[in-house]
Amino acid sequence: MAFEKRVALAGSHREAAAGASPVRPVDNNEVISVTVLLRRRAHVESLRAFAFSGPDNVTHHTREEFAMAHGASAADLVAVEAFAHEYGLTVTQSSQARRAVVLSGTAENMQLAFGVSLHHFSSRLGTYRGRTGPVMIPEELQPTVTAVLGLDNRPVARPHIRIHPEAQAAPAGSLTPVQVAKLYNFPANATGSGQTIAIIELGGGYRTTDLKTYFSGLRLKQPAVKSVSVDGGLNRPGVDQNADGEVMLDIEVAGAVAPGAKIVVYFAPNTDQGFVDAISTAAHDTVNKPSVISISWGGPEDSWTQQAANAMLQAVTDAAAMGVTVTAAAGDGGSDDGVGDGKLHVDLPAVLPPVLACGGTRLNTSHAAISSEVVWNELATNRGATGGGVSTIFPIPDYQASAKVPVQPETQFAGRGVPDISGDADPVTGYQVRVDGRNLVIGGTSAVAPLWAGLIALCNQALGHSLGFVQPALYKLDGSAFRDITTGDNGAYNAGPGWDPCTGLGSPNGAAMLTALQGQAALAGGA
Repeated sequence: MAFEKRVALAGSHREAAAGASPVRPVDNNEVISVTVLLRRRAHVESLRAFAFSGPDNVTHHTREEFAMAHGASAADLVAVEAFAHEYGLTVTQSSQARRAVVLSGTAENMQLAFGVSLHHFSSRLGTYRGRTGPVMIPEELQPTVTAVLGLDNRPVARPHIRIHPEAQAAPAGSLTPVQVAKLYNFPANATGSGQTIAIIELGGGYRTTDLKTYFSGLRLKQPAVKSVSVDGGLNRPGVDQNADGEVMLDIEVAGAVAPGAKIVVYFAPNTDQGFVDAISTAAHDTVNKPSVISISWGGPEDSWTQQAANAMLQAVTDAAAMGVTVTAAAGDGGSDDGVGDGKLHVDLPAVLPPVLACGGTRLNTSHAAISSEVVWNELATNRGATGGGVSTIFPIPDYQASAKVPVQPETQFAGRGVPDISGDADPVTGYQVRVDGRNLVIGGTSAVAPLWAGLIALCNQALGHSLGFVQPALYKLDGSAFRDITTGDNGAYNAGPGWDPCTGLGSPNGAAMLTALQGQAALAGGA
């Protein structure tokens, strides 16, 4: 097959990173791996609607059923493989379920195949291999290919953690995850048994000796933890303290609040390719079969290419349609998501409508009880604040139709509101964890994603089925399921009664939430 006429792949246009300058062209012999993502075989419209409304629009499938109904067609896979061979590229992986073909080849052949010019750029992000302009694909593949990721390997996300400056002293106000779960009235008669929590990591690593010491100190059985390598990502502790802090925080919080659940950590490179592939791999994992995916990394929604953002949306929509709940940190930079350009930004993937976006609070305690809870905002001392706001890209989903989400102030766009819910995130009232042989106190919305992932695992066990795409259910619950946070702000947005762009519906009253969800399930069963 000859591929002659070329067209620009929709949404693939890229600019250099802010302040970046090309240093040198790539070596033609450098080996590059890219992921080519393909369209769904069928029911595209129903799944697109599902991402913005809820589970009534589509039947939940097992992973195997989903692959057959919504995976890539054999013809599309063959067409991409033929294109690869035409340009001397090797097919290293072909997945019908994930609708992904991974290609490997020299930089010279990749540039010819995709009509790009690759250079090494120097930027505040460090040195990265990058491109500018669009990716070009054969006209014959235009209906088939939805994204080409991996040509550009700039870092796309950051871990949403904040380490307390007096971290090693276990300062007053800091808490163990077990104490946080008790304060939030997590269901006492569930452990998460039978559930698997997937954790997405874009760097760092964990040490089993630290986990053993930590859970022993909490008088809990050490959870079963295993790692999965995606796109060459590895469990590599000791290289980056922030990334290690993220990994350990995620495992220790999820493992402490749902000690009966299995934990699988998917390590991938911090690139758009790695991030998308990690989520997709976890969602479609037929071996470990996670029921919850926790994500504590992200970046401003408008920093992503359209093709990458759409690929992330497809991955989390797949997860939701297979009954997998996805939780994600809303960010630690306040209402501008830490960009510092004087404009408002929300974080991706938290902003994706199928994702349970997790905001942050300051949880003040006295005599083992909550004395007050306010919006996390320590911007005055440069210790961060919860992300939150309104999307400029994703329209408001059906489940937020009655939540009184304001229009985005700068664009007047009726967008998806972030976050959905919240939990303790202020480093001043942060979580006592163990990282690289040291005891630390860490906050950030990074802690809230695994906290809620653990709560979802507990509820799944108690309900006897997976909650999956949980927002439509949560937004229908009465106020007893949440602690409504009405005090504080995250910069541009203020907290108030009901949903707000700082803490969403509020922090959890776990047992009451479970009871309300059981009531919903009983009504649905009797309908």
